[in-house]
Amino acid sequence: MKKLLLTSIIGLASGIAGAFIFNVLHQNQDNILPYEVNLSNTKSNVDPNIIQLANRINQLENSSFTSNNNPKGGKSLPLNFIKASDNSRKSVVYIKTYEKNQYRRQSWADLFFGGRGQTYEKNMQMGSGSGVIFSNDGFIVTNNHVIKGADKVEVIYNRRSYVAKVIGVDTSSDIALIKIEENDMPAITIASSKDLAVGDWVLAVGNPFNLTSTVTAGIVSAKGRRINIMKDMFPLESFIQTDAAINPGNSGGALVNVHGELVGINTAILSRTGSYAGYGFAVPSDIVAKIVNDLKHYGAVQKAFLGAEVLEVNEEIYKKLSLPSIEGVVLTKIQQGGAAEKSGMKTGDLIISINNSPIQDQAMYNEFLSYHNPGDEIELLFYRDKELKRKSLTLTNIDGTTDIAKKELYEAENIGAIFESLPTLEKSKLGLKSGIRVNKIERGGLINRMRIKEGMVIISVNNYPINRPEDFTYILERVQGRVLIEVMTNSGRVTSYLYSF
Repeated sequence: MKKLLLTSIIGLASGIAGAFIFNVLHQNQDNILPYEVNLSNTKSNVDPNIIQLANRINQLENSSFTSNNNPKGGKSLPLNFIKASDNSRKSVVYIKTYEKNQYRRQSWADLFFGGRGQTYEKNMQMGSGSGVIFSNDGFIVTNNHVIKGADKVEVIYNRRSYVAKVIGVDTSSDIALIKIEENDMPAITIASSKDLAVGDWVLAVGNPFNLTSTVTAGIVSAKGRRINIMKDMFPLESFIQTDAAINPGNSGGALVNVHGELVGINTAILSRTGSYAGYGFAVPSDIVAKIVNDLKHYGAVQKAFLGAEVLEVNEEIYKKLSLPSIEGVVLTKIQQGGAAEKSGMKTGDLIISINNSPIQDQAMYNEFLSYHNPGDEIELLFYRDKELKRKSLTLTNIDGTTDIAKKELYEAENIGAIFESLPTLEKSKLGLKSGIRVNKIERGGLINRMRIKEGMVIISVNNYPINRPEDFTYILERVQGRVLIEVMTNSGRVTSYLYSF
């Protein structure tokens, strides 16, 4: 009986003590400002360690993160991203692509006499990705690899379906611009990616694994990252690296800051499995905005060139060339007639700054040039023989002029393809004296029944050099007998195909 009475007394005392602590810890809970509970002046005999723990818990419950996106650094952000999510999800669309899957069957006669065989079509092959509404009149940004080769591009928004038209692509950055016929679209607010800092919170918004309107959070892990995934002759790689989860289907989606403003277009993941494995990469919004503007107004990106080949400085180059700085890019080859030659630049010059902006590596160099047009004047700060110099020069296009570059496309309806001419400098970079590029192949046409693919360069026909699309189509429309077509594949390999007409 005495044991039972003693147990009851202890239990009652414990309950009263617990209620007291609970009451103290939760007083003023609705106060939105951080505060510290002060129990030192109470008349209780509460253990000081418990008081300290209570104060720490209270601080954490009312804590907030300060964002680097706030220039003044004084505005706190809550532990959720509801506002950022709401502001950005409405501007991200779901993209579906359809491509006819074809195969070719050849007979023994085809193998011996160069026949093309017969083409058969299978069911449509479907793909999916994301896109970002860039303006309220229906212009949408996505990745080139999302829509490449598609016979039909479909945009799903607000449970409605639209057939999209491809306005233009930039293979060097993997950015594509498409358009749907719709007005009053909720265009995303665009922030400058230059204001983004390593450590800033970001959200990835897209449609991974066909899961529409998915939002994941992470931080900016690095800027100006090169991962060597672009196969273009002049690749533009200066990615924002983030640990926000990006998966298949996120491609072309938005990377936004804590205010829901666009800072990048999600483009790639670093993974051995094809799914998220820690890091994703986005094209900075400032680069995207320049590309979109050029595609809308000119149909081609206005790329500015220094007229020189550069190499990023590393420890080996630094020691071998006895350079005065381990940061920057060194000129390794000056192109004849280019901006560098006209301004008196020399091989071995080490560029460390452009327009007072530091150039630490090749990614920063490429990104800086991507913001400019042919005809823009820039100021270089560089070392020559360890002497610091300044020089102004005018950037040019790939042909060494300041003319506006407009993509000249030639549509050959009779053979089912669209071609584009190659500038002289581009042919020189490829090691070719002639060639035209296959821009698009129409299904069911003559070219589609060959082994020629989009992006390939047609060099010659029966050893006759091809420099104009009109010449190639003229020959194919009239030739009879065997035809030997020399091409450069998308991997850079030169080969020949034999056909009989």
